[in-house]
Amino acid sequence: MIKTLARSIREYKKAAILTPLLVTVEVIMECAIPFVIANLVNEMQAGCSMGVIAQYGVALIIMAVVSLIFGGAAGATCARASAGFARNLRKDMFYHIQDYSFENIDKFSVSSLVTRLTTDITNVQMAFMMIIRVAIRCPLMLIFSFIMGFVMGGRLAVIFLITIPLLSVGLFLVIRAATPLFRSVFRKYDALNDSVQENVQAMRVVKSYVREDYEKKKFGRAAEDVQKDFTKAERIMAINSPMMQFCVYAGMVFVMSYGSYAVITSKGMDLNVGQMSSMLTYSFQILMSLMMLSMVFVMITMAQESAERIVEVLSEKSTLHSPEQNALTEVADGSIDFDNVSFKYSKKADRFALSDINLHIKSGEVIGILGGTGSSKTTLIQLIPRLYDVTEGSVKVGGIDVRKYDLETLRNQVAVVLQKNVLFSGTIKDNLRWGNPNATDAEMEEACRLSQADEFIQQFPDKYDTWIEQGGTNVSGGQKQRLCIARALLKKPKILILDDSTSAVDTRTDALIRKGFREFIPETTKIIIAQRVASVQDADRIIVMAGGRIADIGTHDELMKTSKVYRETYETQNRAGGDKDGE
Repeated sequence: MIKTLARSIREYKKAAILTPLLVTVEVIMECAIPFVIANLVNEMQAGCSMGVIAQYGVALIIMAVVSLIFGGAAGATCARASAGFARNLRKDMFYHIQDYSFENIDKFSVSSLVTRLTTDITNVQMAFMMIIRVAIRCPLMLIFSFIMGFVMGGRLAVIFLITIPLLSVGLFLVIRAATPLFRSVFRKYDALNDSVQENVQAMRVVKSYVREDYEKKKFGRAAEDVQKDFTKAERIMAINSPMMQFCVYAGMVFVMSYGSYAVITSKGMDLNVGQMSSMLTYSFQILMSLMMLSMVFVMITMAQESAERIVEVLSEKSTLHSPEQNALTEVADGSIDFDNVSFKYSKKADRFALSDINLHIKSGEVIGILGGTGSSKTTLIQLIPRLYDVTEGSVKVGGIDVRKYDLETLRNQVAVVLQKNVLFSGTIKDNLRWGNPNATDAEMEEACRLSQADEFIQQFPDKYDTWIEQGGTNVSGGQKQRLCIARALLKKPKILILDDSTSAVDTRTDALIRKGFREFIPETTKIIIAQRVASVQDADRIIVMAGGRIADIGTHDELMKTSKVYRETYETQNRAGGDKDGE
């Protein structure tokens, strides 16, 4: 785990190493100051001159300034190293997630990934900051003060040998009790974020069904779960503070009482006033170091679970990758072949999502796909750009198994407009250039004319420079679909897949889009998944799917004669349309 996380330090390694070195000098100065003060007190008792006092004063000022400078420098390098480490860690996680296959993403919920990228990394950043500064400073302060305490106080320093083991045992018991609770808290954080994300994304539905109170109660339950576990953990960790305080003050009382007794009874022979004052300072430094060290352990305890969750994401290997050798970087044409294909989303799944698929599509063909909900229409087309790998059989594009292609090459030649259309915050041009970063204005306008988007874009005051809000909330569903189709066309793919991507446009616009495809991109293979028969009626072939299998295949006329499902769907939709027209 540490090795994996350490890879994200990179250019901040120098600052991370420099911080402990600066802290070491700071601690040495702080531990030397009581020693010098003790000598000054003894000199004053012996009746030294003002010149000697001045010399000690100058020395103390210099030591304090050096300690301050090195302490400040350590703080600056520590902040730089920890913030830089967190930045690199977020970047590494985000980049790694981008390489995930859909199967990998299915393993982690979106809310969990967000928690790991935010809360968990913040916890690890705080722990890293403490490790390179406080976790170095406290043990050094403890060791140096301990040594100086024995040098200055002799038998009086025995109190440290008693309190340190007691505190260590107490701290160990506290941490052991709290660790499982922190582990539980972070899992419940995922559930809390999941509730928030689901509610915000579905806000229109929530308000439409007046379910605000239900959502508030659901969120309240999730927040209460987090609160209960955190309260238990914090209650246990809170024991640490009074335990430390007790030991600090008990140690101080012992040093003061026994030290005063030793000074008085021995008349300064066994222990003088200077040694007594330095012992008080060293005992305070030792016990405060122990308190700070306990805080470090608390932070590390919290961060340990976060670190494991982060490493889990970084260690996850994508189930899809390009061939290591001889990956093909050119797709010959848009032909597609499914040979004895069966597929299931998980190896542990009981049933196949697709079974015994044999399908051969020529380059340039227009293929329509119809089927009821759950018939695996989307699953079928996701195998073409290799968003998932087949479980059995093979899928070929351009006559070559898709697993032999470089992934980027394959996906650049297979443009998919998915069911859930997504637009990003930015201008219309920014969104269109997702299809081709180097697209000219003329190319964007042509793609929009083909997708029937140019007409409504021209009506906007800023036309192609119109700002699109996150998720495309300021355009209609039909406008969003047409922009997504234009974005896909800019890739100039050999295969274009529309997964129910014209469901929000009227039948006239749908027909114009299909007409544009036939006239302007005849060599591109076009696969259209639709709920409306009218959207696929003029396709070269229509595939009817049911239960993850191909139930029927043929032209519109052929299916009207041979497929009961297709015929009933056609008649139902046309009868509904006729009734509507007659109203």
